[in-house]
Amino acid sequence: MKLSLNQATVKRLTLAEAVDGCVRAGIPGIGLWRDRVQEIGVEAAAKIIGASGLKVTSLCRGGFLTATAAEERAAALADNRKAVLEAAGVGTDVLILVVGGLPTGSRDLPAARTAVADAIAELAPFAAENGVKLAIEPLHPMFCADRAVVSTLGQALDIAEAFPAEQVGIVVDTYHVWWDPQLPESIARAGRERRILSYQECDWILPLPADTLLGRGHVGDGHIDFARIRELVTAAGWRGFAEVEIFNQEIWDADGDQTIATVRARHEALSLASGS
Repeated sequence: MKLSLNQATVKRLTLAEAVDGCVRAGIPGIGLWRDRVQEIGVEAAAKIIGASGLKVTSLCRGGFLTATAAEERAAALADNRKAVLEAAGVGTDVLILVVGGLPTGSRDLPAARTAVADAIAELAPFAAENGVKLAIEPLHPMFCADRAVVSTLGQALDIAEAFPAEQVGIVVDTYHVWWDPQLPESIARAGRERRILSYQECDWILPLPADTLLGRGHVGDGHIDFARIRELVTAAGWRGFAEVEIFNQEIWDADGDQTIATVRARHEALSLASGS
């Protein structure tokens, strides 16, 4: 399985610095974030990527589609259309969607999930026209209130199945789904339905920090059985990249080259151990 470095793992680096780090480390793929693309503009970002020879495995992120107020909903849809164009502009056909949490003051999870499906129905044709697929990323249930009312691969697939596989799929992020007792069945289903658009890795480490968003670690530092999950996604037909995406303040504060070297070393060790 080929390696991709998600920019979030080296948060302090500019797009150009992250690209250069990947090239020097022999990492063939990179997942981009919109803020770093927007710093220099889509055209400049595309030139840097094009000159590097790297594969852009995803753009993060669109989403946050649960607003009920008309103005907020319209703004969210407009921002997602912009994200689609940015993805196409930097040369990836995968836009990651973090769908959004409960609207302010709401406790109605079913309504919020319906709002997500309705918004994707508006966005999917536009994305397809621009050669971009929408990748729904389920997040761990601890983020259900504020970041993602879609918590399992099963829920993500239930939304995606209303659309052609060429338009909407899912993200298998080990950090968010490793706990799910239905994971084998859900990954197998995603494979049958041709819905896997991205596979991401980072580890679940303890203790969780006060900001739980930053509780991720390098592959091998925590509790996730990566060999098992790689076996599942490979059996489901995934032949793409393992994109390493780590949110961790200590790792962000570390030297970028050191972090990139660690990402590559852990990837190679896991690949040898798992045969993938």
